[in-house]
Amino acid sequence: MGRSKKNTKLTKTTKSQQLRLVSETSTNNVTTPQNLAALIKSVRDIMRKDKGLNGDLDRLPMITWIMFLKLLDDQEQIREAEARLAGKKFQPTIEPPYRWRDWAAKDSGITGPELIAFINQDEAVRPDGTRGPGLFAYLKSLSGSEERNRRDVVATVFKGTVNRMLNGYLLRDVINQVNGIHFDSTEEIHTLAFLYESLLKEMRDAAGDSGEFYTPRPLVKFMVQVVDPQIGETVLDPAAGTGGFLVETFKHLSAQCKKAEDFERLQKGTLFGFEAKPMPFLLCQMNMLLHGIETPEVDPGNALRIPLREMGEKDRVDIVLTNPPFGGEEERGILGNFPEDKQTTETALLFLQLIMRKLRRSPKPGRAGIVVPNGTLFGDGVCARIKEELLREFNLHTIVRLPVGVFSPYTSIPTNLLFFDRSGPTREIWYYEQPLPEGRKTYTKTQLMQYDEFQPCLDWWKNRQQNDHAWRVSVKDVLKHDEQSNLLSVNLDIKNPSIKQGLEHIPPERLADNILAKEQRIAEIVAEIREMLGRTDS
Repeated sequence: MGRSKKNTKLTKTTKSQQLRLVSETSTNNVTTPQNLAALIKSVRDIMRKDKGLNGDLDRLPMITWIMFLKLLDDQEQIREAEARLAGKKFQPTIEPPYRWRDWAAKDSGITGPELIAFINQDEAVRPDGTRGPGLFAYLKSLSGSEERNRRDVVATVFKGTVNRMLNGYLLRDVINQVNGIHFDSTEEIHTLAFLYESLLKEMRDAAGDSGEFYTPRPLVKFMVQVVDPQIGETVLDPAAGTGGFLVETFKHLSAQCKKAEDFERLQKGTLFGFEAKPMPFLLCQMNMLLHGIETPEVDPGNALRIPLREMGEKDRVDIVLTNPPFGGEEERGILGNFPEDKQTTETALLFLQLIMRKLRRSPKPGRAGIVVPNGTLFGDGVCARIKEELLREFNLHTIVRLPVGVFSPYTSIPTNLLFFDRSGPTREIWYYEQPLPEGRKTYTKTQLMQYDEFQPCLDWWKNRQQNDHAWRVSVKDVLKHDEQSNLLSVNLDIKNPSIKQGLEHIPPERLADNILAKEQRIAEIVAEIREMLGRTDS
């Protein structure tokens, strides 16, 4: 009997060692952080030679979809080996001859015009010499046999992805470089995840008005810390961009996992997102995969497309964390999804209404952290009616006023963080003015916000006292009605009483930003008047 038990134990140990061996196959070839950074630079240099690509906004999505397929195949090989050792049947996400190992892994593999044709065309000669669907055509056609799985993720990613490289020989050079990344090495994935974040930040700097895709990570981390998601809670970002809030929330929740069930819960049915634009959707998927989220649950549609009146309890979540786009306009059809007296062309106000509707009432009141422009605080008309509902139906407990330049160079408009929950109506609002580091007038590309700058606010958060940066306001001082209970104004733009607010003391940058924000609000009012006149004419 003892001998039998010993043999069983040895067998289990051997399998455990084999599994560890499978997951560490490339540890002898791990690329150092310096070499990995040089490899990415080399890829970008090669891409600069291709006439189909114009700047980092074209190059980063190209790098991403190529790395995506390499990462997927590396992870598939680990899973296949694990299934074989466990005596289980393995269902691959991608079948031959479309796996990375089939067409990309060999330096001498398919290249030139044949490579471009295989990737781009609906039907092409495949690497095994047979004719069939081209690579992208095949990937777009994938679908899972059960509820959403990796096949669905791959299909959704490639439905919005285009190969912009024209030169198949340069593309082969890029593929050969990416083949040197080992996605089956945990250490290397961590390094690449960090480098990928750097690439996303560079893309923001090059993006101009596309910079909305990227929220500074210190700000994201601060918001996640104070909202404090817990295992078992559902978290939504309805404007996910490149996935910063979802990734940071995943890290926050991972630290709480104590048992296998916790990890399983975290991987499925916890993190949700929406991202309607193809490029950030692709970047979001890659960012989440690199950080360990196995099957990202991100909807590629517009979060505003569903009428608010159709949302029920099953559509609600425990937490919303987001930086919705502001300053943009939604298509006319979207406005019909909102109450008639709260329809507006300002995207930030539409997202604010969506978030309010998305928060769960019970058993535990839902909570949210959201970035908004200054105009949301002092806006009237439709904006005031939305804020009235916010104060009456939700507890807007904290407003953090951010310093100048947090989102530079994307926008210089002053921004704020709203934190509210569904615990009841607002009675008082705490304000906290986040200062710039001493001696600084703004943030720049080279002088960025750092997470430790939020430490005083984090210390204050759970032990609130009024001080030079924090003050408290009664809801009666911001929500004004006339004698007939008609709404007059909802002004949340309350200045720090500890600072003298004469015009001569306001920095020129802040003064210019305030003027710009007010001009944008005037434009919105004019647009609303035109819309009302149009309805009258009809």
